[in-house]
Amino acid sequence: QVQLVESGGGLVQAGGSLRLSCAASGSIFSISTMGWYRQAPGKQRELVAYSTSGGYTNYADSVKERFTISADKAKRTVYLQMTSLKPEDTAVYYCNVEIPIFGDFWGQGTQVTVSS
Repeated sequence: QVQLVESGGGLVQAGGSLRLSCAASGSIFSISTMGWYRQAPGKQRELVAYSTSGGYTNYADSVKERFTISADKAKRTVYLQMTSLKPEDTAVYYCNVEIPIFGDFWGQGTQVTVSS
């Protein structure tokens, strides 16, 4: 069984910064991808960014140049550094981990609220 524990969400003013963390634990032999998704009220869940085991990263256009994803393989932890936050970044942010053979696992979500 795989557990994902997220932290770092909160309330911040526009232009501010937050750092999200997600630590994976459990019966994990390897991780192929770690990433972040978000879901705003009334909207579908969308990809924010992901990082592969080979070091490739990808970002949604809306967060490029503002967000940075990084992963600590030894700690099985993925981070999302968010800067220049905008009110439209307000959402519940979910950690996602893809494990070969076993599939996708999700965190419980952490609320990020950006006030104008």
